[in-house]
Amino acid sequence: MNTNRLSPMMEKALSDQMNKEIHASHVFLSYGIWADDKGYQGIANFLYRHAQEERNHSIKFMEYILNRGGKPKVDAIPAPPADPESLSACFDGVFKHEVDNTTAIYRIVDLALEEKDWATWNFMQWFVQEQIEEETLAQNLIDKLKIAGGDRATDESLFTLDKTLQETPNEVPLAQEATGNNP
Repeated sequence: MNTNRLSPMMEKALSDQMNKEIHASHVFLSYGIWADDKGYQGIANFLYRHAQEERNHSIKFMEYILNRGGKPKVDAIPAPPADPESLSACFDGVFKHEVDNTTAIYRIVDLALEEKDWATWNFMQWFVQEQIEEETLAQNLIDKLKIAGGDRATDESLFTLDKTLQETPNEVPLAQEATGNNP
């Protein structure tokens, strides 16, 4: 008996999003390495934590697909973009990545509505809310850097920004503690 409660199209869309979340994790990890190499350990730590959060999101998609009787497909993950040229470019890249991810999330919500797949529609509402928070967080990074002086910020302003991001509470659980309900 077939116990898969996802249409083939929905299963593929959810698997694609799982892979998109892993790609996002790699992008933020790459940006974190870049920041660490430039001496911005606070910004790097912030980006590393964000990379872990994106990985946890991919696990949430994986578990949902499995729980609905499907089989997630792991694809090759594209390489992250080249190192940013500046902190502005780095933070702009974070924002762009989040907006692109929001668009992908909305496509899945639209598909769930079209297919009357209410379980998936309900599951996706967590991600809709999460993307509001993610885009706001990315916009706040851009705003903080602008307040500090943007790419012309003084060393003192950048030091303060780096320290502020270092002290941002770490709300990302350890990977081994991640579950679908608590990514």
